[in-house]
Amino acid sequence: MAYKSYVPIKDADFIKWAEKLMEISAENYETWSIAPHEDVIGTTVAVFKQKLARMNDPNHGKIDTFEKNEARKAAEKACRTYVQGYIARNPKVTDTMRGYMGLTVYDTIPTSVADPIGLVTATIKYPNAGALELHIKHVEGTPMDIKANYGFRIYYGVYAADDSMPETGEDLRASKFTRQKKMLFTFNPKDSGKTACFCIRYENSKGKAGQWGSLISAIIP
Repeated sequence: MAYKSYVPIKDADFIKWAEKLMEISAENYETWSIAPHEDVIGTTVAVFKQKLARMNDPNHGKIDTFEKNEARKAAEKACRTYVQGYIARNPKVTDTMRGYMGLTVYDTIPTSVADPIGLVTATIKYPNAGALELHIKHVEGTPMDIKANYGFRIYYGVYAADDSMPETGEDLRASKFTRQKKMLFTFNPKDSGKTACFCIRYENSKGKAGQWGSLISAIIP
């Protein structure tokens, strides 16, 4: 059985786990081309077992609890160092063997990232002069996939009254990426009174963008 943290919490379980780790590594360390466990963890685990037994002896009791806890820390640190240094990512150690030792079995198959889906839009706030703040939100009724909809690509442009206005997001050349649902745009004072246009698309972790949302715009204060 593999543990969420592969080192068991209870002392008795820890000893069973450490002994299994030592047993299997003793049988396979040459095949795995690693150091034998005796050189790294054997002594610390033996000391911990002695301290635990003494603490549980009615002739001693709580006076040995501190020593037991310190011995446990030392044994656990040694085991973790051994596992991470020699076994966890060792290509000669099979996942089956890691499972026998109660270790984490890593998923080596890359997780596929779906294309972004759904639509995104925003409302525009006016925090102060020369600034606009986009409050980004998912368009209800369109598909939602958290992994695919990793973040937002905001396309934008500034237009004077006599400029040709954009018709779609493709007409906006500048862009910013964010994973936040708020984005503050601060403009040059000379742009006050001009129109700022925005269009937002979802973008996944591979940089692939989804469908265009609707154009939104506001007068720069």
